[in-house]
This record gives sequence, C-alpha cells and structure tokens, in this order.
Amino acid sequence: MEEIHRILETIQHTDLRSVLATIIHVEGSAYRKEGTSMLFLEDGSQVGVLSAGCLEAALALSVPDILASASSRSFMFDMQSSHPLSWGEETGCGGVVHVTLEPVNDVLAEHLSTLKKYLDDRSEVKLIKRFGPDGSVSDYGFLTRDRHLFGEWREEFPPSLLEWTSPEESPKSGMKFVAALQSDVFVHTYYPKPRLILFGAGPDARPLAAMAANTGFSVIVSDWRPDYCQRRYFPDAESIVTGFPEETLPLIHLTSDDYAIVMTHNFRRDQELVHLLAERQLDYLGILGSKTRTERLLRDGPVQMKVFFPVGLKIGAEGPEEIAVSILAEIIYIYRTKRKLASGSW
Repeated sequence: MEEIHRILETIQHTDLRSVLATIIHVEGSAYRKEGTSMLFLEDGSQVGVLSAGCLEAALALSVPDILASASSRSFMFDMQSSHPLSWGEETGCGGVVHVTLEPVNDVLAEHLSTLKKYLDDRSEVKLIKRFGPDGSVSDYGFLTRDRHLFGEWREEFPPSLLEWTSPEESPKSGMKFVAALQSDVFVHTYYPKPRLILFGAGPDARPLAAMAANTGFSVIVSDWRPDYCQRRYFPDAESIVTGFPEETLPLIHLTSDDYAIVMTHNFRRDQELVHLLAERQLDYLGILGSKTRTERLLRDGPVQMKVFFPVGLKIGAEGPEEIAVSILAEIIYIYRTKRKLASGSW
C-alpha cells in the first residue's frame, strides 16, 4: 500500500530533520508510479522506496543540500538512454522519472499532521502542488472531500480545482494543466489505509494478520473466544474485538470500502457472520473453508453480494502461512484493480 502512512507516522514521532521525496511524473515504464513518496532523514535512514534502489542513492546525495538551503528542488532521471554513462544502462527500466524533494519544515510538518488526522478518520485527501520556473514547489494545498483546504497557497485557490473533490471530476495522479493558473500542477489522492477485518482469531488467522499489517492494511480481529483474542497473538492489529457477531459488528462500523474474511471454523457462527456482513456490501467478503462446506453454509438463504470462496488465489497453498499469502494476494489484486479503475488509468 502507499508509504504515506508510514511516512506520516515517522514525521510525527521523530525529532530528526527530514526531506520528503515524491514522484510527480513518469514517462514510459518505471518501478513506482506518480504519487509514490518516501522520506529521507538526516541520519541517513529512509522510509519507503521510489525504485529498486537506483534513484534513492542519487537522491540521498542531495538531501544535505536540501536541508541546508531549506528549499525544494525537482530532479529528472532519464532511464531510456543506452549511453554508458546514463541511468538507462544501469537500470534498464526504460522510462523517465521526475522527483521532487521538499524539506519538511515546521509548516509542512503541521500540514502533514492534519493530513494524517483526516486519513486516520478514514477520509481521502487530494494533494495539489504548483511549481516555480526553477522546479521548486511554489504552492501546495490539501483538499478534502468536503472541500476543506489547508496548506500553503499564496494566491487565491482556483475555484475550478474545488471540483476535483467530485469522483467524476477527479483527475488521476500526475501533472495536469490548469487553465486558471496557466501552468501545470501535480495532483494525487491519498486514501486511508484499507481495512481488513478477520472474523476468527484461531492460529491460522495470526500469519494473515501479520502479513496484512506489514503490507499496509489496518487489521481488526474479532472473535467470541477470549483465549484466542490476545494481543500477543496479534501484536500488529489495530484492534481486537471480543464478542459474538451481533455484539461486535456495531462496534467495528463497517463500510463498503472494507475487506473481511470469515474464518471462525464454527459453521453456525460463519453462517451468521456471512449473512450479517453481506448486508454491508463490502469491497470483499471471503470465506475460509472447502467449496462444499461453503455452499452448504450459503444454502440457508440468498446473499446479496459476491462472496469469494474458496478464499484466496489458487496457488496450491498448504498450511496457514501459504494460505495467508494466497488470501492477501487476492485482496491486493482487488484493491489495486479498484484504485486503477477509480483513477482512470485503465
């Protein structure tokens, strides 16, 4: 998932100076796409990646100058050329990548803190950057779905850009010409962490919860058995909710953007959960168990949404860890497909 969540967490909890790097434009193919960010800290540590390692080393050399000058700068990496001294000979990616480096001063840090609050409240936020003739960031604004604007925009913010809060008008990530400004701006939408709710906290749920959290999901685990619902089994979960389905579902506040797996291994509880969850029209509802068992489980009544079963991609998985990989791969595929369709990149 997007590194922005780890980046914002790091900025909030570090006293070190840092530089934010963002891919603003890609021509051709590249390892990561527009909107990808990473953070360089003054002690040499890094959060996130922009490439397979080739761009980071070059950008890191500029971090001391960015911190010393307290000004932003843009860089272009041409990986198309076959010249022996070019990037193309080393990487073979075949694209041109434009990256902006910005020092995270107190003002930007405050705005990034506000961004984090919106994302933590499960609200998407659109970033708009304007550049000066020298490639530095001259203005930037964060725009919420309810048209709340915060950031550093020195002139009047163009009213036409407020329409970008509408899903129908929202442009995909990258550079876009704005007639009202007679210039290009960079636009990117930050989304809240996708949520994965595991209904069932047995031993096979533990590797799935760990992998999902490590991949960037916000993980919630729910089960009615206290012996299973222990923090030592799910150290990376956002929350663990103990109780029967009718008790816990109102506490989780499910939305249509959530992903859920039913894996209690108790037939009656699974059946109850599936019918309760289907009413929420989730992004993804999967059931762990054999095809025969699941068909029998669904026989009780119609379910008004697609249910994935047997859950996970068909990779011949065996054991909790491999099954966790197959489930998470399927969820990531669905998540990425939805994001690409929403951005108009397909």
